[in-house]
Amino acid sequence: MESIRHSLPWSPSGSDHHLTVLRFGSGPRKAYIQASLHADELPGMRVAVELKRRLAELEKQGRLTGVVELVPVANPIGLGQMFQATHQGRFDFASGANFNRDFVDLAALLAPQLEGRLGRDGEANMRLIRSAMLTALDQLPPAKSALEGLRRLLLRQACDADLVLDLHCDFESILLLYAQPQHWPRLRPLAARLGAGAVLLAEDSGGQSFDEACAGPWLKLAAQFPDAAIPAACLASTIELRGMADTEAPQARDDAEAILGFLADQGLLAGDWPAAPATCCEATPFAGAQYAYAPHPGVVSYLQPLGAWVEPGDALFEVIDPLSDRHSVILAETRGVLYARERLRYAQPGLWLAKVAGAQPIRQGRLLTD
Repeated sequence: MESIRHSLPWSPSGSDHHLTVLRFGSGPRKAYIQASLHADELPGMRVAVELKRRLAELEKQGRLTGVVELVPVANPIGLGQMFQATHQGRFDFASGANFNRDFVDLAALLAPQLEGRLGRDGEANMRLIRSAMLTALDQLPPAKSALEGLRRLLLRQACDADLVLDLHCDFESILLLYAQPQHWPRLRPLAARLGAGAVLLAEDSGGQSFDEACAGPWLKLAAQFPDAAIPAACLASTIELRGMADTEAPQARDDAEAILGFLADQGLLAGDWPAAPATCCEATPFAGAQYAYAPHPGVVSYLQPLGAWVEPGDALFEVIDPLSDRHSVILAETRGVLYARERLRYAQPGLWLAKVAGAQPIRQGRLLTD
């Protein structure tokens, strides 16, 4: 194992924020896995502990047939953001920005440089584009903040990978994946191995999140240069590892083994691995997800468990104002799986409280919330 340490710019005087990358194995193909970009989402960090241990064992056994880069702590800035004993790892204190938004659009950056240089050789084009990505990121002006520096470091580390897995979690949630629809057939074994209860697909969900910043440029460049052979060279997914409190060791070990099994599916690990289960949940469009809100303040009581299958008109939760006695029951508007709930139990304006994965699109425009 090689440990690589990157210092972040704009660290306060007398202190040093740094990003640590653990590199295992060698070979022409590469997987990149990072955890807890939202620093208060700790199940991914716990799974990374297990991945680190197992990858070290597999490396000693000579079973790595490619490079696996692991970033167990993808957000050292947010990891230290505590406010009155409460971890605040989703938004940067300095700017208010979401740590998993606004990554560099590599397709826009590269397109002018690639004019007239791409041909019909897909492998040659892949090498050219990956080299151009690294060069373009290196030639950007100096980062204006620690957050901008962190985003660039993470993207530079991952942009030349064949596989990118970004480990997150929701507030209270079943295990689910986010991905681009073009990649779903190749990601189905991963969802099956993890026992995912939902998979949400969108080519561009808005916000330029990390997984789309890695995989999206290949799709955008292929559309912009239709006469060139440009492969979908980066398979990427965000994995929501259930809820924020789900850090139990047995579960983390099972999730790590499922991810390792998928790395074997991708030809990055040698040896005998259990086959992926034949059964898997069906993917649905991210635009089909209902975000349910309360119409007024009050105490929230959920009326459905996580993972429940609901039909339109089924009650999801109720809200009761303890002073006015105003009472509202919020209903499902689509049929599908209740895949996430807010952990807070007091309704506030603009705060979603439940999410249902439906098969029919009901939203448009930017699909991600902050």
